[in-house]
Amino acid sequence: MSRIGKRVGLIIAIGAIILSACASAPKVDWNLTISGAVSNPLTVSYKELSKMPQTDLKDVFMDKSTGEDTVGSWSGVLLSDLLSQSGASEDFVSVTALAADGYAIEITRDELENAIVAMKEEGEWIQNSDPEHGPIRMVCPQTPANRWVFQLMEIQVNQ
Repeated sequence: MSRIGKRVGLIIAIGAIILSACASAPKVDWNLTISGAVSNPLTVSYKELSKMPQTDLKDVFMDKSTGEDTVGSWSGVLLSDLLSQSGASEDFVSVTALAADGYAIEITRDELENAIVAMKEEGEWIQNSDPEHGPIRMVCPQTPANRWVFQLMEIQVNQ
């Protein structure tokens, strides 16, 4: 390959990396509601979530109830930030996470340490890579993955 050809290839590769890093969130009609023991009930759209500061959780052990356990990386909004914005009671004891299919699970305050509302798994938008389990998912590194909630629609704060 000629010297010019190598440079063109390099420029294209760098451009692709930059574009993928800057890729905007998919267009998704989805809302997340924070309710319950809060002073400012909050509803945020998928687009609004995508514009909030994102936290990366790397090498999270996923203790699964079925299949092989895995290690994965996730990116999303810290749950603590969303609870703060909603004015969650400082003495809340748990949250109940509700999914689009009606599934609900109560998660204790201790289990919520470093929890995020994930929008990306392994650097890919969940909506694009795993639409059946997207567009957002609650990831709680302190609890087994079978207690994480995909298609998260509401978080009810419990006192």
